[in-house]
Amino acid sequence: MGIEEWFPCRKGGEVINQYQVLRDRQQKEVNALPIRFAFNQEQFREIMKEWGLRPKMDLDKIARIPFGGFIQKKDAPLMHETFARHHREFQAAVDADSTGEGFIKDMFLYELENHEFSYTGTAEDALDSLGLSYDDVAANPRLAHGLDLAEQEIMEQQQTMGI
Repeated sequence: MGIEEWFPCRKGGEVINQYQVLRDRQQKEVNALPIRFAFNQEQFREIMKEWGLRPKMDLDKIARIPFGGFIQKKDAPLMHETFARHHREFQAAVDADSTGEGFIKDMFLYELENHEFSYTGTAEDALDSLGLSYDDVAANPRLAHGLDLAEQEIMEQQQTMGI
């Protein structure tokens, strides 16, 4: 699938956030992975039963992942490849935005809104969620321009709403 196919810019006249399209698709793929979570022994036994494994005898067939997660070792390569592909897709989308006015702006707009920029007035939490610092953004003109555009758009929305 080519990068242009990932991001329909308009849907029925409505502008679509390219970053959200990518994020939503990738989240669906992660949700479909054979990862399970257990926070107590009963939940762990249920997972093992679901997988047709014995809770005490087949521990060598599973692997722990962060945040209480488990995956069968036979499925670990699928998980790793999925996450690696997601990273490549994200980086390709950032790299394809030569001005910062497309995917990059959408990325910042989404994360600024998600991290309550309009309330806090700071982009720090949004940048953290993207693995970026203010220095990273300042060092990259496309990122700096995209962040500036996204912040301006949010502030204009606030003014329009009288906030």
